[in-house]
Amino acid sequence: MLVGAGSAMFTGALLTDIVRRGWECELGLVDTDPDALAIAEGLSEKVVATRDAPVTVNASTDRREVLPGATVVITTIAVGGRRAWEQDVKIPRKYGIYQPVGDSVMPGGTSRCLRIIPPMVEIAQDVLDLAPEALFFNYANPMTAICRAVRKETGAPIVGLCSGVNSIGRDLARQLEVDPSDFEYTAVGLNHLTWFTELRERGQDVMPRLKEIAARELTRRAAEPEAYDLPGGLCWQLLQTFGAFPAVGDGHVLEFFPSLFPTGEFGGKKIGVAWHPFERIITWGDGIYDEMREKAFSKKPLEDDYFEKIAGEGEQEQCIDIIESIRLDKGEIFSANLPNSGQAPNLPPEAVLEAPTMATAAGMKPIAQRPLPPGITGTLATRLQWVETVIEAALEGSRQKFIQALVLDGWVKSVDMAAQLADELLAAQAAHLPQFAGE
Repeated sequence: MLVGAGSAMFTGALLTDIVRRGWECELGLVDTDPDALAIAEGLSEKVVATRDAPVTVNASTDRREVLPGATVVITTIAVGGRRAWEQDVKIPRKYGIYQPVGDSVMPGGTSRCLRIIPPMVEIAQDVLDLAPEALFFNYANPMTAICRAVRKETGAPIVGLCSGVNSIGRDLARQLEVDPSDFEYTAVGLNHLTWFTELRERGQDVMPRLKEIAARELTRRAAEPEAYDLPGGLCWQLLQTFGAFPAVGDGHVLEFFPSLFPTGEFGGKKIGVAWHPFERIITWGDGIYDEMREKAFSKKPLEDDYFEKIAGEGEQEQCIDIIESIRLDKGEIFSANLPNSGQAPNLPPEAVLEAPTMATAAGMKPIAQRPLPPGITGTLATRLQWVETVIEAALEGSRQKFIQALVLDGWVKSVDMAAQLADELLAAQAAHLPQFAGE
């Protein structure tokens, strides 16, 4: 069952992976937006018909109609969609706060939490009521805050998944010119700030080689200012500084370090405008959605190479691999977001961390690791208190705690600015924030 099926690209790719593996199943699609649901359903029916797959597709705007008997529940919701996301990013620009992504932290991620956390808690309660044995996976952002809120409020065994660590792992193997089959790593942290602390080729430490690459890349950037447009500049700097490589790319990682960018610029370019343009992300997303609409409603069959074009190592493929590993008791290792039970012994046990996890018939079991170095722990520990504060703000409908969360996030320059920004964001997103009506 897929909740938030209006994410048509994810829906199509997920179903393509299911069909490719020959699974016989029933796929329930749920979205509160009837138009988005119709696109997801139309596209899904075409995918099934193209391969005459043994898959039944059911669609509903009411998840409680589809949940009973579900064995897997996947959430990909985005309350307000890209239009609300635009407001999360553009309103803070009036206050000199420039965001490259704004879906995890910064004022944009903080605002997004208010919209996403309450419905995710409600979904989790429905899962417990109607499909208590189901595997429960989440792909929605802000990942850390959502998974912590669901665990804290309902106890539902939600598992947060993101392709970021897997993707960066492949990229690091390429940078090091290591065969992926010989490459192993340990990566622990918070979603979108997960630190690669160990890198090995056939058991040998290759972190020194990565540091040499970092030195060369940073020398190049110093000599060629235009090279700041290349990916990895900040991550290379942080590798040199902390001795570990952060995932998942400069755009996400930058958002966790407000003190490093007081002018809202990186490499002399305005963040989210000239550097890592946010509008480009929105335009790309709108374009993908329009393409999915055309495919869903066109009388033309899917193109011959559709399955090859949509295939890959994306988020949905990782989810299918995990389900298979659990059902066949393979014990394969994946990066997953789960409560701390030894992944980082020097961080709070209730904290949701992204770290190596084994998928077995007993479920998703985090793998205990050595304590993180103090410097890396420091980049994560204060953010965990932001998580706790923004969860309370979202569930209580508390303007005061929303302001607190903005202050803790670190990007506002004064308490007065935090209050003004909070009020403007609350007003802009009021249609999606019924819990704040009294405020």
